[in-house]
Amino acid sequence: MESKRWTVEIFVNEDDKDDITTATAVLYTPSGRRHESVGRARRNPADRPVPEIGDELAAGRALADLGSKLIGDGAEDVAQLAGPAYESY
Repeated sequence: MESKRWTVEIFVNEDDKDDITTATAVLYTPSGRRHESVGRARRNPADRPVPEIGDELAAGRALADLGSKLIGDGAEDVAQLAGPAYESY
């Protein structure tokens, strides 16, 4: 059985007022493909600033988007390998 390791880097940035957090998730596959997704979180002005919450929400959204993109890529690859669903005459 072959083992593979994929590493995702997540870069988190907060604006100067801690109102908006942006996370960028980057994955390089062993074949050299680069995937990038961005997630954002906005603090309600009525809430007290807790930066960790924004970090978690933004990173989670970036990872969810990255997962969706990977599933789409896999589905496209399967469709290309399968060929046409029917023969045209």
